[in-house]
Amino acid sequence: MPRFALLTGLMALCLMNAAAQTTKTRVVFLGDSITELGVRENGYVTKLGGIIDAAGRSSSFELVGAGVSGNKVYDLFLRAEADVVSKSPDVVVIYVGINDVWHKRLTGTGTDLGKFGKFYEALVDRFEKAGARVVVCTPTVIGERTDFSNELDGDLNLYSRWIREFSARRGLKLIDLRRAFLDRIAEVNRDNRDQGVLTTDRVHLNADGNALVAAEMWKILKDF
Repeated sequence: MPRFALLTGLMALCLMNAAAQTTKTRVVFLGDSITELGVRENGYVTKLGGIIDAAGRSSSFELVGAGVSGNKVYDLFLRAEADVVSKSPDVVVIYVGINDVWHKRLTGTGTDLGKFGKFYEALVDRFEKAGARVVVCTPTVIGERTDFSNELDGDLNLYSRWIREFSARRGLKLIDLRRAFLDRIAEVNRDNRDQGVLTTDRVHLNADGNALVAAEMWKILKDF
């Protein structure tokens, strides 16, 4: 009987170890149309999956897109339960801010910085309460000119600075996409083009833009 109990215990331990080895870190990407497009063939979520495969880490991660076109930070808050918490994420990547800035000028329906901050903090609180680790991203670009003539650069810099300061205050991992995009555009946009460098239309990402986002995200997510 003791020998049988020992064998049974060893088998149970092996099964537990096997289950632990196959458990994947579920990462949910919460955002707007850039993230909605991110799960398509050349989107940043798909490209990140390719990076993960190339690194031999495909058994370690499950990537889930939760992007909706036109969303602002309060839209993310309203669908946080259904689209994120219900999926039991281990990590939530929040990538928002473009529409909060852009739509203020485009349609008058953007989000002032004070309200943006309150909704953003509430989002993080909800995900941390659910047991998820939160990674935050600064918004990228609305226009790609390098001579400071993009109309909304000032607001994008302001909102990005708030996210950087908030991430430091809360001890959150930060993916500074704003800085990465500005650095890359300054390097390669020799003709001061308004679009076509990392975006298709000043906002939405082309293949190179998606590749840059994926690479920047992997720098942080590889350690989870």
